[in-house]
Amino acid sequence: MRGLTWDHPRGYAPLDELTRLDAAGDRSYGAVPEPIAWDRQPLEGFESEPIAALCETYDVLVIDHPGLGAALDALVPMEELFEAGELARMRAGTVGRTWESYHLEGRQWALPLDAATQVAVARSGVEAPGTWPEVAEFARGTRTALCLGGPHAFLMFCALCSGDFQDSEAGLRALEVMGELLALADREVSLLNPIGVLDAMAAGGPVYCPLVYEYGTYPLAFSDAPAWPGRAPGSVLGGTGLAVSRRRVDLVRDAVRAHLRRLLSEPVQAGLFPALGGQPAARSAWRDAPTLATMEAAWIRPRFPGYIALQERSSALIRDGLLARAKPRDLLMTLRNEWRQT
Repeated sequence: MRGLTWDHPRGYAPLDELTRLDAAGDRSYGAVPEPIAWDRQPLEGFESEPIAALCETYDVLVIDHPGLGAALDALVPMEELFEAGELARMRAGTVGRTWESYHLEGRQWALPLDAATQVAVARSGVEAPGTWPEVAEFARGTRTALCLGGPHAFLMFCALCSGDFQDSEAGLRALEVMGELLALADREVSLLNPIGVLDAMAAGGPVYCPLVYEYGTYPLAFSDAPAWPGRAPGSVLGGTGLAVSRRRVDLVRDAVRAHLRRLLSEPVQAGLFPALGGQPAARSAWRDAPTLATMEAAWIRPRFPGYIALQERSSALIRDGLLARAKPRDLLMTLRNEWRQT
């Protein structure tokens, strides 16, 4: 069987270790009928490559939920692989809304494997501000970065307005804060993706980023995302799920089930994954996490066909508008027109 994951240790290290153990005859985490040969794609491809096209090559795929809407015909719903009772037990063991993010049109299209959302990050010993007004004040005296590369300018905007930028007041406030913070931030670092931002911070660059997807292996202090006063932390759900291609499922059904059960098992999720830099979707692994409140409140992105391309265009519009110091009201109108046309 062939599988596809993403090219970061968080995405491939636990899978590679299970493959190694299988080859060595080590059944510490259970046995599977046949192995999966895992390929990797870059983070940019993982965020934008159409899932349906990948299903022509792969049996099992590690996917992101926003691409689901255009891929349903190419995927096997989990109800065709597992009984309802087993799916209910799996769901009960997942954190936040990770399970819900892969549920569409009444069916479950993937099983949560990895959990992540945007949170605040700072150097150890730095006390991160808790609200957006405090972030703006904090940034005036601290070397700060945003995370605006790829789709992340739009995702920061969505987090700031809780996904509801049709609310003109929320959208304007979000763009005003982003413009104010970018003017104070390290611009070069701010135009990177999450891995680039965290690499720069860990190497002695900016001290603080108010909103970036969590990668817990970095020697940095992650905390709940900033909130508007009186509100829950605003964030956009990330993470990954395990999806199954229709391409030859009748030939590999039993093996696929065995792999999915093992990857969602407690020993793998709570033991192997954290030990190898993974970020499990199991609720038990998040019980004492300092970012649990943000994870529980995170917003699920739209999953309609065409959303991924729209996310990329919207992010470019925001990033270019912020860099050009466009008026927030004009920028918001441009964004809303883009969405209306789509």
